[in-house]
Amino acid sequence: MKKLRLFGAAALLMAVSVATQAQNAPNTSSHSKWYLKVAGGYFFSVSPGQFPNVGPYPPQDLRTEFAPGAGLDTISRKVLTGSYGEGFRGGLSVGYNINRYLAVEGTFNYFHSKKNLMTRQQTTLKGSTRELGHVESHGYVNAVDFAPSLVVSPGFEKVNPYVRFGVVVPLWGRLYIETDASQTSTPPAGLPVPPGSQIHTAISRKEEIKPNITIGFQGALGVSFQVASRFDVFVETEYRNIPVRSKEKEITRYEETNTLINGATGAPIQELSKRSLKDLSVAEKNTVYQTTLDQNSNTPVNQQGTKVIYKDDNKPSNDLKSYINIGGLGVNAGLKFRL
Repeated sequence: MKKLRLFGAAALLMAVSVATQAQNAPNTSSHSKWYLKVAGGYFFSVSPGQFPNVGPYPPQDLRTEFAPGAGLDTISRKVLTGSYGEGFRGGLSVGYNINRYLAVEGTFNYFHSKKNLMTRQQTTLKGSTRELGHVESHGYVNAVDFAPSLVVSPGFEKVNPYVRFGVVVPLWGRLYIETDASQTSTPPAGLPVPPGSQIHTAISRKEEIKPNITIGFQGALGVSFQVASRFDVFVETEYRNIPVRSKEKEITRYEETNTLINGATGAPIQELSKRSLKDLSVAEKNTVYQTTLDQNSNTPVNQQGTKVIYKDDNKPSNDLKSYINIGGLGVNAGLKFRL
């Protein structure tokens, strides 16, 4: 909030300054009331934080070794941090000049963030490079927003600096998380399998997290250059702050294969079973996020292999809300056409 107040104060000061200076600027009647702008740019993260959990897996890069008879030993552990504000953004704006110094704009933006590593866990057999288990998840955001803003400038013709500030109203957005996991385990007792064989489980899934309704802040400093009677090119630096809370989640892709393998060579012997999206219970497939989990929340009570058992498998499960920010500091460039 302190950064927002400082930016707002600076923007207001510049607005007053340029409006005062503009009293001596030459007048012109060539400015049209309406204009269109198209822009594209890249944004960088300015407020990285710790990523939310991916199911039961914390946002960590964890490396462990397994020694028969001794159990697991941690080799390294690193907390994963970052932001979903880094990525590409494109926008289309409609603007109206109130006068030479003030204009209002409405911009529709599309944003695609870079992929972020959210969790990674790897377990190897002690004394070898053989992998016994691996989990890795990457997340990215796609979003569409509407950003109304006020633009203040001195109204110069050839080279015109300006300040723009307003709010951001997300219209649609998804956080996509893609996870690949594998594990090698001992067959359960009583399963008729060759001596020394093991079970290799491979899972690939994709989930979509829908956000709660929110509102953010945006501000920019830029300059436009007239290249023709109706055309300007412009460049600007823009800051956005858009905090987002999770609302609900749905698993949209799930593939699981259990294969019997040779314990010594890892060669496949026989496919034992498969699970797909249609085999998941409602609770496994859908999640509703809550601020607080209590005894009435639909939480896990047991697990059979990879299948998680909930209090009520026929209702969406519950989990704690997570928070991300899709804002950042970026550079835009584009074309302005006066109608």
